[in-house]
Amino acid sequence: MGKLKVMTIFGTRPEAIKMAPLVKELESRPEFESYCCVTAQHRQMLDTVLDIFHIKPQFDLDIMEDRQTLSTITSKCLLGLEEVFQQVRPDLVLVHGDTSTTFAGALAAFYQQISVGHVEAGLRTGDKYSPFPEEMNRSMVGRLADLHFCPTETNRRNLAAEGIARGVFVTGNTVIDALGTTVRRDFQFTTPALNHLDYQEKKVIVVTCHRRENYGEPMEQIMNALRRLALAYENEIELVYPVHLSPVVQDSAHSHLDGLDNVHLVEPLTADEMHNLMARSYMVMTDSGGLQEEAPALGKPVLVLRRETERPEAVAAGTVRIAGTGELDIFAMASELIDSPAAYAVMARAVNPYGDGRACRRIADGILYYFGRTDRPPEMFKNR
Repeated sequence: MGKLKVMTIFGTRPEAIKMAPLVKELESRPEFESYCCVTAQHRQMLDTVLDIFHIKPQFDLDIMEDRQTLSTITSKCLLGLEEVFQQVRPDLVLVHGDTSTTFAGALAAFYQQISVGHVEAGLRTGDKYSPFPEEMNRSMVGRLADLHFCPTETNRRNLAAEGIARGVFVTGNTVIDALGTTVRRDFQFTTPALNHLDYQEKKVIVVTCHRRENYGEPMEQIMNALRRLALAYENEIELVYPVHLSPVVQDSAHSHLDGLDNVHLVEPLTADEMHNLMARSYMVMTDSGGLQEEAPALGKPVLVLRRETERPEAVAAGTVRIAGTGELDIFAMASELIDSPAAYAVMARAVNPYGDGRACRRIADGILYYFGRTDRPPEMFKNR
């Protein structure tokens, strides 16, 4: 019996962070012939992750272009992946999460009648336009996939409600596997300002804001809230905002926050830099999905700059709160955490509902079980 040909596909930095430890796990197993294909939907930010984890993809579609659209991303992925699949003919294609690369990868594999495994399956908000386009991407991949690797039991129940019960495994989230290799006490940042922040005496707040559904008025409100916080607590807090490369985000961040001494607008950070920055921070304010999983694993409170979240486990655990996109609501919630040690302590408990560092092992075991290479199904991850 020959080796299983498994191809991992990803194109953005968040996908790469979460797929990198899985690529390494597959490469270490003698049962697999592992291939990696990147679309480079995000070129620069993707490459930094590949460097950190020492991954050299066998295929690179290099699709990124200036001011690319969802349509150009999807069409380029479909055409490029068709050629790759015809060349390799993998037994299984693994896609991650909810990007346009994810959807296009699953659809291209379906067109070639190749089995699809969905890593980070089962996340749902129930609103097809929020987050956009991610909610529909992951829903459609759920219909195309043969294997569904759910981070939590909640995700499994979401799939069951849609009639998806076969090939479903609860594994934990692979990002927890990644954190185990990136966070170090002696870490040195390549951005000099981050090495010189007073993490002991100042409350360092990590900020990200980049999602498409926040473009326009929501982003205006968020930036106004950040400016208000910086001015109200100019001697107490330091805001560190790695600004996404999107021109829309760049324009908004710099127009609202330039010139404030305690606001540090920095270039996008590498995965290991972001992980270590969060580990040293006071709290996190973000509209990112991945940071809602990473920060609780580091014991950091998170305020979500969105109206809802597809990651309710940390909300239930108390380490994440939904602040919304209104200036006054964001300011009030952040102020409470800055002013009240009791309120902060409630959220800062090191509760980690997303994994135990063994997700990649479970996924690899699940693949072997699905293809009949073992009689033992993988153990299920159970939320604490």
